[in-house]
Amino acid sequence: MKMKKISALAVLFFMASLLSVSGEEDITLTLKLGNKKLRDKTMDVSPGKIYSAREGKTIPFSRMIKEMNESDFVYIGETHNSMPMHDVQLKIIQALHEQERNLIVGLEMFPVSHQETLNKWNMGILSHEEFIQESQWYVTWNFNFGFYEGIFKLAKDSRIPLYALNAPRKLITQIRMKGWDALSGEEKEIVPNPDLSHEEHRTLIRTIFESAELPHQMKGRGLEMVFEGLYRAQSAWDEVMALNAVRAQKREDKKVVVLVGSGHLLYNIGVNRRAYERSHLPFKTVVCIEIPEGEENIQVSRTLADYIWGIPEEKIPAFPSVGLRLKKFDGLDNLVVESNPINGVAMDAGFEKGDVILSVDGKSFFDINELRIYLAQFTWNDEVKFQLLRDARQVEILLKFAPSQEEDELE
Repeated sequence: MKMKKISALAVLFFMASLLSVSGEEDITLTLKLGNKKLRDKTMDVSPGKIYSAREGKTIPFSRMIKEMNESDFVYIGETHNSMPMHDVQLKIIQALHEQERNLIVGLEMFPVSHQETLNKWNMGILSHEEFIQESQWYVTWNFNFGFYEGIFKLAKDSRIPLYALNAPRKLITQIRMKGWDALSGEEKEIVPNPDLSHEEHRTLIRTIFESAELPHQMKGRGLEMVFEGLYRAQSAWDEVMALNAVRAQKREDKKVVVLVGSGHLLYNIGVNRRAYERSHLPFKTVVCIEIPEGEENIQVSRTLADYIWGIPEEKIPAFPSVGLRLKKFDGLDNLVVESNPINGVAMDAGFEKGDVILSVDGKSFFDINELRIYLAQFTWNDEVKFQLLRDARQVEILLKFAPSQEEDELE
């Protein structure tokens, strides 16, 4: 089974969020990586069932939770715009919290600079609206908050501490473009020098990279340079999240549930491996696999994760992806379209790079987060009217939130 094609923007964000599949064979699910005792073994995964990789068979949910009791870290992968995968994350967190109160949750979507905002959410100081504003959610992450709302509500209601794990995106971008040595001394304190020598991890990321549908401008003689940059970024991302997960565990002395894109966890050689090398504390990994409609099962390697949870194919995401990248310029109040849309409902709507947004449904927006908050309220088959300035003339675009095959790609 082949993973869904990864958009250009998703490639630039280092292929972190997987695992949905479509109708062709996907070698990334059956690579001979990871645990040497299991790497030559596979198993068939069906929707609605949980599989123990060690045993190669289904197990009940209660047993999986019980087996996690001795682990200091539990990693749960996600495709960021998959509601069923977030439901799995929520169910596991709830069960672990009922089993033992000593629990914290580490989050990929926030850089450590947002920790104070997470603390205020945990303490009940911020309302839902205030949290979205103060955290700059739709600038920091830009996936609909609805995907994560249940998890955040549980954390607040149950006083489960939330920890930011990531680094500011600009630092990861700098590492991708110029390497870790280009960072300042202060920046190197935030992002440790990533280990690039793990051959199995390199093989995994290269396989994902080569299976992606790359934009034309990324092909050609510079393709290897593109890969090396992406691999530096992916490794730096993994390294900093591993470091911050270990720091959170030491500070709280509690079990850490880490929520990250599945691409950071596959074959237990990503964030999970790096955190183990730093802490030598036991861990378990859960990865969800989406089974295409009409298929009874798909074959995966038994080293893919400790537990593999089959889920039915989701025809369209619960919330639309707009796919509109925006930018602010000095001296201009209005927002500007940063690049031609490559996914989401905006992809074929007629937006062009450099369009100046005059109004949306007659309202003026001068803040990226504010506009995205407004757009996040719309669901499938809704419509929004944009007034744009393009080449000194006014252009009107009716943005239709219509499902398409592109809606299952990452934003």
